[in-house]
Amino acid sequence: MFTGIIESSGTVKEVIVNGTNKTFWIESPLSDQFKIDQSVSHSGVCLTVEEIKGNIHRVSAIAETLKKTNLDNWAPGHIINIERCLPLNGRLDGHFVQGHVDTTGTCLRKTDKNGSWEFEISFPSGFAPLIIEKGSICVDGISLTAFAVGKEKFTVAIIPYTFAHTSIQRVEPGSTLNLEFDLLGKYIQRQAAFQPTIKSF
Repeated sequence: MFTGIIESSGTVKEVIVNGTNKTFWIESPLSDQFKIDQSVSHSGVCLTVEEIKGNIHRVSAIAETLKKTNLDNWAPGHIINIERCLPLNGRLDGHFVQGHVDTTGTCLRKTDKNGSWEFEISFPSGFAPLIIEKGSICVDGISLTAFAVGKEKFTVAIIPYTFAHTSIQRVEPGSTLNLEFDLLGKYIQRQAAFQPTIKSF
């Protein structure tokens, strides 16, 4: 479980194709603090640390993960967001994030607001019931608040600190982003789908 509060940036150093899977060597200031088998959020995707060499660590993604995320586009030099899992005695500063990406979205518009930035992001309309006005949304691992929510797009505002310390600064119109919708909304939707229909006589 994560919170969407990014701890550090990482840089993809090498990509290795293994059949339908891909292995990534990633350099970050936190890599030497990781442990083998540890779950770490990489731009919103929960991946298992497989090997550590100093300030570089190795993770792999299977075909299903590559299909549902933007990891298939990662190449050497790509900047990603890193977050370790939430400790039991930690504070929940963002919102509950599983690291299980639901789908990808596309940046439609990036607007400099002279002190902050706004990003308009499109997403598949089938996920519309899972996002609400002023609700939480995880974008490339970052916990953000959605507004101007429509059936196929929403907008997020980025403060200077988040812009300077995450990969969001590199996002431009056309960029593909990992999206994870709020966990609570998923359970409510699932429960509602199985509610018995009340018949009137």
